[in-house]
Amino acid sequence: MTDEMILANATLVLPGETVTGSLRVVDGTIAEIDQGARVPAGAVDCSGDLLAPGLVELHTDNLERHIQPRPKVDWPHAAAILAHDAELAGTGITTVFDAMRVGSIPSGAGRYLKYARSLSRELWQLREAEVLKISHFLHLRAEVCSETLVEELDEFTPEDRVGLVSLMDHTPGQRQFRDMAKLEAYMKGKNAMDDDTFLQHVSHLKILRDRNGARHEAETVKAAARLGSVLASHDDTTLEQVAVSAGHGIRLAEFPTTIEAAEACHAHGIKVIMGAPNLIRGGSHSGNVAASELAERGLLDILSSDYVPSALLLSALRLGECWGDMARGLATVTRAPARAVGLDDRGEIAPGLRADLIRFRMREGVPALQSVWSQGRRVA
Repeated sequence: MTDEMILANATLVLPGETVTGSLRVVDGTIAEIDQGARVPAGAVDCSGDLLAPGLVELHTDNLERHIQPRPKVDWPHAAAILAHDAELAGTGITTVFDAMRVGSIPSGAGRYLKYARSLSRELWQLREAEVLKISHFLHLRAEVCSETLVEELDEFTPEDRVGLVSLMDHTPGQRQFRDMAKLEAYMKGKNAMDDDTFLQHVSHLKILRDRNGARHEAETVKAAARLGSVLASHDDTTLEQVAVSAGHGIRLAEFPTTIEAAEACHAHGIKVIMGAPNLIRGGSHSGNVAASELAERGLLDILSSDYVPSALLLSALRLGECWGDMARGLATVTRAPARAVGLDDRGEIAPGLRADLIRFRMREGVPALQSVWSQGRRVA
């Protein structure tokens, strides 16, 4: 049987414009777009609410937060995955690249153990059981300053839906953690380190980077090619770092920390991703460049919710206000991220594409979601 739905009398957010109109959805696909406020018999009257593509999230640590809601607490994984999936659906995200770290440090004060391979298997089991609400892919965050990166990458195959691999380097004193005082406050707050333990941790990380960094970078680039994944950089700061990224064939730059790095990324044809919390808060919690400053300079291409899923839609609308173009702002969380990772079947309202859709209205400057559909199926 054909499954058909009409969403009428909506403010449609189309590529480049917003218009009053309706959508006809057939078997999970957008079949037809009409303009005008007419509400056919049997249609859903959207009462002028905004109807936009479902949000596409490339970088979120949200699943990790559900797995470990408190330090040293390992929550039941199936329950955590389902809660994460439902939370994202409830914020309008219909496609997510779940970030999972690969590369562990099983020794030392700041040690952390591997988890990505086993957790991703549990995620795919739930997907195969058809209990997940939205579309999931993997984003492997390859930590080059680690002990076991190559071994962990080798555990993944092209069948694992690894859409994105990012080169991460959290060695103290550079990139995200140029400001050692901020790193010290972060580590002591998160891991209850004293002064001596923190200094030992910093020394250990620098030794690991010197010992493994070059090999880990090279092997990560190879792994991304083997997995068929888009390769991303993380926290590029200098022109030299961006040049290295370009040499690796990197297409996405997550959270460049300076204006010069963002400018260099654009010069090399690398799309710039910035954090939605950065935009909403007015600056980076690590003291790096503000997303709004890059937006004003035309250097921001994609937004990521990072550590606050509900920030994604709000930040895109704030960006639309900044640019004076709502469709352009929403494209940073729909079409732009989808195309950046090779997903041509979603990210905009157009015939033939997936019916991943969100309906919302504005209340005191904040979007109030009314409905969310994933392939035409209502999920929130």
